[in-house]
Amino acid sequence: MSHFRACGKVNCVIPFLFFLFGIIFGSFLNVCISRIPEGISIIAQRSRCPRCQTPIKPYDNIPVLGWILLRGKCRNCHLPISPMYPLVEFLTGALFVAVYFTYHAEFVQALYLPILKSLAFLCLLVILIVTDLRIRILPDAVNWFGFGLGLAFATRIPPKDPSAYILAHSIGIGIRPQILLGILNALLGAAFGSLLLWGAAVLYKLVRKRDGLGMGDVKMMAMVGAFLGVRGAFLTIFLGTLLGSVVGLGLVSSLFAFGWRRNIAERAHRRGLGSVRSLRWALAAEYQLPLGTFLGIAAIVLILFAPNIIGGPVFH
Repeated sequence: MSHFRACGKVNCVIPFLFFLFGIIFGSFLNVCISRIPEGISIIAQRSRCPRCQTPIKPYDNIPVLGWILLRGKCRNCHLPISPMYPLVEFLTGALFVAVYFTYHAEFVQALYLPILKSLAFLCLLVILIVTDLRIRILPDAVNWFGFGLGLAFATRIPPKDPSAYILAHSIGIGIRPQILLGILNALLGAAFGSLLLWGAAVLYKLVRKRDGLGMGDVKMMAMVGAFLGVRGAFLTIFLGTLLGSVVGLGLVSSLFAFGWRRNIAERAHRRGLGSVRSLRWALAAEYQLPLGTFLGIAAIVLILFAPNIIGGPVFH
């Protein structure tokens, strides 16, 4: 009985430690989210209030709890602090726990590299998801760093994808050692994901006569492909665009139903530009959602639910 109690305690302690480390990393991700788009160093200075510039005390900077104790306001000038900060911290902690349960077997066998690769990838995705949602930017600094990191991990933990082997076999060459095969898998995934999305962007512009995707999305898919390979990149684009389409249609319908920009449509109607209904729908349809956010969510879904989607983990 004491043995089972000890096992139970261990089973509870390890996920808690993952959550604890997750919210700590989430605090650092908040720094990246707020500073990288502004070109500010993420390590050169302490966190401070954006209005009064007072450095945040260490006891006020405790992940999640600090925001709650301060009631969401700066201790000095009482400027409201965005709830984004505790939400990102808590979300990162929850994702760390989810990774532990997804790779529990590897953890028990002391195979930590797949877990480390998943956690690193998740951290990069959280930065991109939130930044794109906030300001519609996918920073090159994150995308290119992630691309390089994906190639580095591929030397030890390559994407679980047969593309490199199939390519090498089809042209009659053998690729040795396995490190080269892993790097080729990552490069093929990066090329496939970025070129597929770039082709979709070109096609969209030809049909709609306006830009629908930014190059940040293309660079993001190069990073995702380096981590997940060809199959993972394809599934990320498929699931991400599907999710974005469903959410986008729901949002456009909601904007139309609640009369978004109705006054603009009525003024345009008085000038003979069309019916109020058609103009309102056209205005609502112009609202653009951040594709990078949905691509990031899709990549996270693949990492956490790959055994149910593709019948196995996304990494070897």
